Amino acid sequence: MAEKKKGKKWIDKAVKNPGSFTAKAKKRGITSAQLQANVESNPDKYDETTRKQAKLRETLVKLNKQKKSKK
Repeated sequence: MAEKKKGKKWIDKAVKNPGSFTAKAKKRGITSAQLQANVESNPDKYDETTRKQAKLRETLVKLNKQKKSKK
């Protein structure tokens, strides 16, 4: 089985342009959550970078929810 990633350094490497996904959403007049849903439902309409950003957002939201539930 794959080893668990330690620490949060992988997040720093994954987030190269902070705010770029949100900026794309605002440019379209929607929220980042709505853009993520659109990308997941129609991945062929978006470029690879946007698809990866949507997947990363999904992962970070899950991590944040887990962190909040532990408190």
